[in-house]
Amino acid sequence: MGAARPFFMTRPPRQMSSAHDRERMLQREIAQTVEPALPGIEVLAVELSGPDRFTVFVDHPQGVDHALCARVTELLRGYLARYTVEVSSPGFERPVRKPAHFANIVGRRVALRTPERKRIRGEVVEAGDRAVKVRAGEGEVEISYDDIIRGNLIDEGTKK
Repeated sequence: MGAARPFFMTRPPRQMSSAHDRERMLQREIAQTVEPALPGIEVLAVELSGPDRFTVFVDHPQGVDHALCARVTELLRGYLARYTVEVSSPGFERPVRKPAHFANIVGRRVALRTPERKRIRGEVVEAGDRAVKVRAGEGEVEISYDDIIRGNLIDEGTKK
């Protein structure tokens, strides 16, 4: 009976990986559609929030406003038959997924989700070509970018 318990504990990450694989596929498709059509825009992340709903996080050097979100939504019209599509600015807790994203935030705090360790919160110490190193409570942890299911900058706004 003790051996069955670890077996069941491994199932949720596989299901998560399936959703994660779908997010990555959507991210590639959407970036290939949006980025060439709207110069300067970057598709930061695509996050599924249900089987028929996703959010596209975009950024632009001049900022993201309602008009830009509307233009992105128009480019994604083909997805509207199967999905509810939301387009958003990155906000204070901006998504971080790519090596360049992590390189720009060395020294700042992030929240990451991986299949093995679930959730990790800590300071980005180093951003290499294939992995990011985060100082978490138990020391430094190196995480391959391929293993990051979700990653977000932790809002470090001033606290009163």
